[in-house]
Amino acid sequence: MTAEAGDGGRELPAEIESIDAITLASHDMARAVEFYSALGFRLTYGGADAPFTSFAGRDCYLNLTSQAPEKKWSWWGRVIFHVSDVDAIHERALAAGLKPDTSPRDAEWGERYFHITDPDGHELSFAKRL
Repeated sequence: MTAEAGDGGRELPAEIESIDAITLASHDMARAVEFYSALGFRLTYGGADAPFTSFAGRDCYLNLTSQAPEKKWSWWGRVIFHVSDVDAIHERALAAGLKPDTSPRDAEWGERYFHITDPDGHELSFAKRL
């Protein structure tokens, strides 16, 4: 830990800078792989028949892990992906037959975004800072 300008010479704790990867559980890997592929995620490991699958974004990874059908979860939160073109991702989802929860819109907090829920109930948001 190092001191930085303006901190009065105190040692500052290390900061969390970004999320490298997130892992979501799936009851049906083939269905989940099809869903994320349709949204434009790039498959880098695993696949429809694998117990663990990874997709790559520019600076991050989305992982999927198989879970037995009896393993239940409730709404846990939302993953937000920053993208270069919210409307293009929304159109890609519609063209693939997916059903986004919302249409793209400009939010008062300075982002354009839309939400979609994956087949296992995980809420995803695709956003771009305005």
